Amino acid sequence: MADPIPSPSPERPFRIGTRASPLALAQATLTRDALIAAHHWVQDAVVLVPMTASGDRIQDRALAEIGGKALWTRELDRALVDREIDCAAHSLKDVETIRPAAFVIAAILERADPRDRLIGAPSIAALPPGARVGTASPRRAAQLLHARPDLDIALLRGNVATRLAKLDAGEVDATLLAAAGLDRLGMSDIGVALDIDAMLPAPSQGAIGIEVLADNDGARAALAAIDHDVSHRCVAAERALLAELGADCQSPVAAHARMREHGIILTAQLYANDGSAMVAGEYMLDDENTPAGLARDLLAEAPASIRALFAQ
Repeated sequence: MADPIPSPSPERPFRIGTRASPLALAQATLTRDALIAAHHWVQDAVVLVPMTASGDRIQDRALAEIGGKALWTRELDRALVDREIDCAAHSLKDVETIRPAAFVIAAILERADPRDRLIGAPSIAALPPGARVGTASPRRAAQLLHARPDLDIALLRGNVATRLAKLDAGEVDATLLAAAGLDRLGMSDIGVALDIDAMLPAPSQGAIGIEVLADNDGARAALAAIDHDVSHRCVAAERALLAELGADCQSPVAAHARMREHGIILTAQLYANDGSAMVAGEYMLDDENTPAGLARDLLAEAPASIRALFAQ
């Protein structure tokens, strides 16, 4: 039987589309290196194709005000459809839950540290009264206010370097960034990692997903070799929860799935925007206890201030 996996060359390389930010390029480089190692391709047979996403161009407004998570994928989607790239490497927490049928997540690399890191204080409890904390994440804002209603939450967007520069300039007293992103940028010594049980991360946080056209059998076959099964199954559970909730980039939801001896445990929390209310739940997933079922149970328990934030 013929090998269905394409054999790229420096003259006709396998092309990985990516946002042009330093973190996105680092994630695409991990994808490239994994493909080369899995297939023993020559180094120049895989190339990165960087492009500036709409979300990177607009930095002064919250994502929800300017088009949501589609602003991170629009340019890469077009390049896939036009066959300018063979796949697109994404930070999966920034990818819309419901995607066009033309695209499929062909692989998820082994998930990195899913935790948040607090920068500017040793802990949330140690933040001074009324401290100004910068974030663009409704989930992080709600979690902070749930723990510390006295905090002043300020919009802070931009890439990692931009946000750290604003912190250094005194525009905010502290901020939160994903541990995985900092690690991938060689900044593992920055900030304090917050325990998952104390601050549940965003769904898909720490996961790099590689998307292709659904009908591109060659690219799908090539990427199957670098798919990490456990990470894929856990992230799929988190995204299934989001889909049932009807969550979008404005929805303060935290979720994390973990593989344990007897299967996947999915933990989730829903918040009111101001942190004044929160509901939480956990399922050991099986045929009867599904991510969708957990979503429905949480919404049934949630007060109106939370239910109104989800298009269930």
